[in-house]
Amino acid sequence: MSEPVRIGMAGAGRWGRHLLRNFATLPGSDLRWICDPDDGVLHERAAAVPTARPTTDFDDLLSDTELEAVVLATPVPTHHELARRALEAGKHVFVEKPLAASVADATAIVSLGRKRERIVMTGHTFLYSPAVNLIREQIHQERIGVPYFISMSRVNLGLHQNDVSVVWDLGPHDFSILRYWLGETPARLAALSRDCIVPGTPDVAFINLEFASGTIAHVEIAWLAPSKLRRTAIVGSRKMVVYDDTSNEPVRVFDSGVLPRDPTSFGEYKLTYRTGDIVSPRIEAAEPLLLELNDFCDAIRSGAAPRSSSSIGVEVVRMIEAVDRSLAESGARVEIGAASEATL
Repeated sequence: MSEPVRIGMAGAGRWGRHLLRNFATLPGSDLRWICDPDDGVLHERAAAVPTARPTTDFDDLLSDTELEAVVLATPVPTHHELARRALEAGKHVFVEKPLAASVADATAIVSLGRKRERIVMTGHTFLYSPAVNLIREQIHQERIGVPYFISMSRVNLGLHQNDVSVVWDLGPHDFSILRYWLGETPARLAALSRDCIVPGTPDVAFINLEFASGTIAHVEIAWLAPSKLRRTAIVGSRKMVVYDDTSNEPVRVFDSGVLPRDPTSFGEYKLTYRTGDIVSPRIEAAEPLLLELNDFCDAIRSGAAPRSSSSIGVEVVRMIEAVDRSLAESGARVEIGAASEATL
């Protein structure tokens, strides 16, 4: 058995408490430090993990020569600077999504990680969802055939963020899932949004994406909805899949489709609609966040790239930046561009 990875965590707020809860049960980790600028939050979280030392000074983590890794659950604008400092101090880095506030900053983090031979991982938790991985298997083994289109809805009433738009907050979830399922970044996209509550901060967005393979996708995200919805429909040439993260049956596979027939006369074209069985595959009961943190620790010990790789982290930021460009151009269809050599 490898020794537990000695970890310090910066950012103990809303999401940080979930990370702490999982670190407390993860055999492969040894949480040594908890850092947060808010004394009240800091000591509340530290009380739940008495083996970790509380501090308001990030330098305490960096100066600890025994500390191997730093986990950042801090506001997005701080990611680049804190990750850079941690890597320069020789630490492996886990950054909650998104990796950085710009492609330039995200690429710089990844390049520095490779130069220092340190793991850089982004917290795209849904890549560790058993349901998401089952669907990826369905796609990669061509059980659903050619993916024609994907429709995704991720809406809820809140929580409005004060440092990012709904695109930067919720978009990384669906963008990372699409990138993971299809193995490609969209070539183009067009977006529409509105700032209903806080002027200048979009809280609802509709995004259309086009992939070079021919697949198209629509992503709907909002902080302003009457009920929580996390639903995805995938329509393929052989089968269709509905993924509902809030359901007791999160994945349903529909043996349904359309069978075109050759026309028997000029101007005639008949379609036959096939409606077969609906199967709800058994989904393993596991917490994605725990699996994600375990993968980070395993990557540090083995040197292998984690599933939520740094390259996926950069690609997600490229997609978000493209959404912002489209919104700045009144919803224009924009090219996303090719990945740089530094992130391949």
